[in-house]
Amino acid sequence: MGGEDVREHAPGGVAVPDSRLAVEATELVRDTASELIYHHSRRVYWFGSLRGVRRGLGFDAELLYVAAMFHDLGLGEPFRDSGRRFEVDGADEARRFLAERGVPQEGIRRVWTAIALHTTPGIPEFMEPEVALVTAGVEYDVLGLGFDEVDAKTRRAVTALHPRPGFKERILTSFAEGVAPKPQTAFGNVKSDVLRHFVPGFEPTDFVEAVRASQWEE
Repeated sequence: MGGEDVREHAPGGVAVPDSRLAVEATELVRDTASELIYHHSRRVYWFGSLRGVRRGLGFDAELLYVAAMFHDLGLGEPFRDSGRRFEVDGADEARRFLAERGVPQEGIRRVWTAIALHTTPGIPEFMEPEVALVTAGVEYDVLGLGFDEVDAKTRRAVTALHPRPGFKERILTSFAEGVAPKPQTAFGNVKSDVLRHFVPGFEPTDFVEAVRASQWEE
């Protein structure tokens, strides 16, 4: 990237794509997101790629990189009054970014879907590799799922490039700050758990009660 020697930054044999699109995605996220989100997003790319290689999946590294870099952009301050799920805000930003650079619609669709579904477990793994691997990278970096799929040496190399001091509590705080202004968007997804722990007085919508309280007679 830029003047970097990618050979020095390829843990597990995986490097960031050496393309103008990747450089511009990096610059945009570095300039607009927090340092926490920037480093997390880069690790998501690496861990998603490494898990994809291990599974023998063929994927477009450039599309995966853009999706990883934009996946949490919607948590930022500019989107907190959107009234929409932060995943959709990030996906729409990625769609604009790619469309402005002439990326074909199929690639844009994959990136949009990868970002929009990255907090919806049990679905992305059955979709296109780029969609599956953004979620795989997120699950690895945030939850440690499939932890032994990446060897310790490679894991240390990734975190040396993109450290994660105090990451667990810092990322949970970031989730809470991004979603708390629009708590209705947490219904039916994992961010409801975040708000329950971080926002005093938050009352999650109960799906069963919502069904029972609908206007249908039975």
